[in-house]
Amino acid sequence: MFQPAIPLSGIAGWKFLQSTYTRQLESYSDSPQIRNDRDYMLEKLSEPMSIDDLMADKRLLRVTMTAFGLAGEEWKGGFIRKALEEVADPESTFLARLNNTKYTNFAEALSPVDGKIIMSSSELAKIAVNFEAESFQTAVGEINDSMRLALNYQSEISEMVGTDSSDKTILYRILGDVPVRTVMETAFNLPDGLSSLDLDRQAEILEKQITSVLGISDLSDLSKPEVTEKMINRFLAMETIENGSTSYSPASAALTLLSSGVGSQASENLFLSLLS
Repeated sequence: MFQPAIPLSGIAGWKFLQSTYTRQLESYSDSPQIRNDRDYMLEKLSEPMSIDDLMADKRLLRVTMTAFGLAGEEWKGGFIRKALEEVADPESTFLARLNNTKYTNFAEALSPVDGKIIMSSSELAKIAVNFEAESFQTAVGEINDSMRLALNYQSEISEMVGTDSSDKTILYRILGDVPVRTVMETAFNLPDGLSSLDLDRQAEILEKQITSVLGISDLSDLSKPEVTEKMINRFLAMETIENGSTSYSPASAALTLLSSGVGSQASENLFLSLLS
């Protein structure tokens, strides 16, 4: 089984992963286990299938849910069935109340017609590509979980922002998604007790940090490539500082932020004052 190569940690490791991502993903996707799972999914979903048949095929359900970033949630049988059964019901508010783009995408892609899941070849091809990328993220996490979180953030934030989504909706999606939330909490150095606060208060604090630290006024700007990269760099820089706190001086901490291109004016002032 191909193992991702990540020889460095922090921002340097992220830059290496980005520069080699395409080659590594191709090698990983061509490994026997991934190829076999992908081909099994393509074969099974190329024919009309009932929800019962999908739920009964644990391998197919695992692979399909992995493709939508829902790996490990295939045990939620009743939850999955409800999403698939109600996605085509215009009166159902289940997915809207859930406010989870991963489950919405999953249910909409497999949306049964007259009780049957029917997929076109182009839809299947897209799911196959997603399965490879999501599986690669998991493999990266086995080597370096911070890189997995960064890859996940990079791929998920644009989905969370969505089209014409309100700021409140975006904030609730972020707060409800553990990996994306982890990236932001680390990047903004938010306290561990944040989750114990009222949800509206959590959203208020998060929005303030997003707008002040990233310098954006519209949360839809989170999906801009330069803003996404700034967030990831800050996340990795802050995590490096946190994990290396015993050996980091205030000067090296400020320098880490500055060299990543995500340092605030306060970090710059701190660094300069320590040099004088």
